[in-house]
Amino acid sequence: TQTGGTYGNGTLFRIATTGSNYALLYSFPSAVGTQPLAAPLQDTSGVFYGTTSAGGSTNLGVVYSLDLGLAPFIALQKYQGKVGNTVQILGQGFTRTKSVSFNGVVALSFAVSSDSYMTAVVPSGATTGNVVVTTPTGALTSNRPFTVNP
Repeated sequence: TQTGGTYGNGTLFRIATTGSNYALLYSFPSAVGTQPLAAPLQDTSGVFYGTTSAGGSTNLGVVYSLDLGLAPFIALQKYQGKVGNTVQILGQGFTRTKSVSFNGVVALSFAVSSDSYMTAVVPSGATTGNVVVTTPTGALTSNRPFTVNP
């Protein structure tokens, strides 16, 4: 929120989609910044980032982060496509990717462009479900399922 909280300068809170389990996560004190400008965005690292309208050494605002211990994930540029389509994938740690799978079906073709960007071709036999990129440090799962269109 842009106002409210312990100091009246805005809050970060968590609430379930059902409206239950409300929890106040942080109240912005005036020394850190006032009135967050927008809802924070989640990076594929799992960490949330946002900005404030004031605060910092010149009182022009700050960039803040909130780490709730959420696991890293991958984000797809499109969440639907046909077998044979190329899917763009954002994440981290892609440099030595071992495999990409679409709901358990291994993609025969993928290309790593950088540590945070790669592409994969939707394999024959793939069905709707999560995309998983397996890297040397573990598996990264898409934050939403990929829909395979007929």
